[in-house]
Amino acid sequence: MPLAFASSPCHRRRVSAWLKYLRKMRSVLSRRGRDREEIEDLMQDALVRLLEYCERGSEVREPEAVLVRTVQRLAINHTRDAHADLYIREPLETLELIDPSPTPEEVLSGEQCLDELRKTLDGVSRRTREVFFLHRLHGFSYAQIARQMEMPLSTVEKHIARAMTILLETKRREVPTRHDRTR
Repeated sequence: MPLAFASSPCHRRRVSAWLKYLRKMRSVLSRRGRDREEIEDLMQDALVRLLEYCERGSEVREPEAVLVRTVQRLAINHTRDAHADLYIREPLETLELIDPSPTPEEVLSGEQCLDELRKTLDGVSRRTREVFFLHRLHGFSYAQIARQMEMPLSTVEKHIARAMTILLETKRREVPTRHDRTR
C-alpha cells in the first residue's frame, strides 16, 4: 500500500514543522550516544511508522511527541536486540544454579591445611604467627599490620619472611627431592 504523504489529513502541516521534528529526534538520539547512521535509520523508521498509522485513517494531534517517543522506543529496542545474546530465554526455575561456596571436602581440606600451618608455625614467636596470619588469612597489607601492631614496616616484612622461610623448609623436608626418588 503506497504512502500518500501529501493527501493524508494527518500530515497537512508545513515542511518547516517536519524539519523541526527531525531536529528534535536527532537531538534526542545524539544525546543518548547514537551514531549518525543509526540516528538516520531510527528517524526513518519512526517517520514510516507514523505515516503508516495515519494511512490507516488515524489522526495524530501531537506528531512531534509521537515521533520523539517512537524514536526513543525504537532506540531501546535496537539496543536490546543488539544484546539479545545476554538474555536467557529459559524460566529461572529451570536454570541450574551453581553454588560458589566450597564443598564440604574443600572445607575439610582447608581446615587440615590451616592446622598444618599452625603446627609448623608453633616453632616461631607469637608475633610472627600473628603477623603472618593477618597478612595471609585476613588479607591485611604490610602497612595495615604495622599500624595495627604498632611496629615498623620493616619488622612486619621480617616476620613474614621468617614465617615463609620456616614453611618452605618444612615443605622441602616433606617432599622428596628428584635425587631421592631415583634411588
